[in-house]
Amino acid sequence: MTDVKRPNVVLILADDMGFADLGCFGSEIRTPNIDAMARRGAALTAMYNGARCCPTRASLLTGLYAQKAGIGHMGANLGGRAYQGFLREDAATIAEVLRLAGYRTLMSGKWHVGGDWHAKHTAEWRPGDPGRPTPRQRGFDRFWGIVDGVSSFFSPHYLMRDDSQVPIEGDDFYFTDFATDEAIRLVEGSVAEDKPFFLYLGYTAPHWPLHAKPEDIARYEGVYRKGWDATRTARHEEMIGRKLLPHPWAISPRDPDAPAWADAPHHDWEAERMAVYAAMIDCMDQNIGRLLAALRRLDQWEDTLVLFLSDNGGCAEFMAEDGWAKWFPDVTHDGRRMTMGNRPDVKPGSALSYQSYDLPWANVSNAPFRLFKHWVHEGGISTPLIVQWPRRLAAGTVSHTPAHVVDILPTILEATGARYPRELAGNPIQPLDGESFMPLLQGQAWKRQQAIYWEHEGNCAIRQGDWKLVRRFGRPWELYDMAEDRTELNDLAARDPDRAARMARDWSDWGASAGVRDWAELQPLLLQLWQMESVENG
Repeated sequence: MTDVKRPNVVLILADDMGFADLGCFGSEIRTPNIDAMARRGAALTAMYNGARCCPTRASLLTGLYAQKAGIGHMGANLGGRAYQGFLREDAATIAEVLRLAGYRTLMSGKWHVGGDWHAKHTAEWRPGDPGRPTPRQRGFDRFWGIVDGVSSFFSPHYLMRDDSQVPIEGDDFYFTDFATDEAIRLVEGSVAEDKPFFLYLGYTAPHWPLHAKPEDIARYEGVYRKGWDATRTARHEEMIGRKLLPHPWAISPRDPDAPAWADAPHHDWEAERMAVYAAMIDCMDQNIGRLLAALRRLDQWEDTLVLFLSDNGGCAEFMAEDGWAKWFPDVTHDGRRMTMGNRPDVKPGSALSYQSYDLPWANVSNAPFRLFKHWVHEGGISTPLIVQWPRRLAAGTVSHTPAHVVDILPTILEATGARYPRELAGNPIQPLDGESFMPLLQGQAWKRQQAIYWEHEGNCAIRQGDWKLVRRFGRPWELYDMAEDRTELNDLAARDPDRAARMARDWSDWGASAGVRDWAELQPLLLQLWQMESVENG
């Protein structure tokens, strides 16, 4: 590095936000602050995540594929180091690496890489117990937020500051706002100490439950009465008009499990659900604007590398009263009863509701791609990456070159000059899977030397250059030329069986080296754990 001053690093992660949900990527949702970041810096249109919350976070923090980081599935311990459900000791986090390099390491928001967690377990174990590491045990000097994967935005069931549980403060608590307040306070403290800082800001927006402030919801009143079909088409057309897609790929058909808007019941309720979802993203963007303004006020603007992305594609999960909803408290911190589940007779958005926006709207979020969070077709794994670094990056760079979240840690290492350790706390550390894409951010030619791999719940994929081999659990492999067909509409596996077979062998070799296990064997074990917890929880 030529600069004497080491840059600060701010890594911002959205939760369950789809490829097409930003204004600068074709959405009608207002995201002026993120859009401005893209104009000032770089936008990567082919950044890939790990298809689900925990695996992406594990890879993002360690530069390793999820199994090698210890979270081959989610937080439940399914046996073996690759599926233990929490970060492995032979994986170093960004915070651990940068702290060795003299950085203050700060985190605000959602952790979700520290083992299984449900609020009803707090009588049995606490965060920080063996197998349930907190951010403070994995390299962060300061932490505020939740260790769980999801919580009420108005009434989180277990909120922490550093090593202790803390109560909700004030009558106006909203998680997105307070996570930003804490982030700004932590940055102010680091600037006062005259030390470079690394801030990891993990928002929970726009993950369910659909919770938003009335003034944010009001901006989208009536916007979605046109329905999901028209909204999805409009976003795709806007992407093409803005040349965000290197080719005008055809949009994938409406998901077969989504009815035509004209045939859907409860139009008002459906439009209200999407309005709340949009409001959650709008509020997140407002808060990112507040954080960026703080960097200017603190004279840190020029020397701070800021990265923004999402942990997976839009989420098609249905919030059933006897399904997902049963795992979470149905009473607020001040004793009010919530109505759980996607009930059309309950208006979404308030602290007393607990709903999701469901598959048809997730299909809009992931336009123009197929499928959703959980799957490794493009709709599940694609996220925009927006990067700004005023001192070092040219404005307006757009790249369509594929990269993966494992590449972010190596990129941060190159930006900061920090060295990746071979050993940490007496533990040998695995070599990185990622590769620095700093040249891309500077408008230069770059491509990954290695293929990109995925596996989640038996959904598997490999991308080698422009070719992608992908399959859903229990189904045959599909082969796509991503340069011509990133929306995965023209399966070439039957036409090019040799290529498909060769890529399948490469994926199998990687799976064996990473410790991937057969989902057909793991799924019954996971169901058994869930059944045991259901009995224990009544």
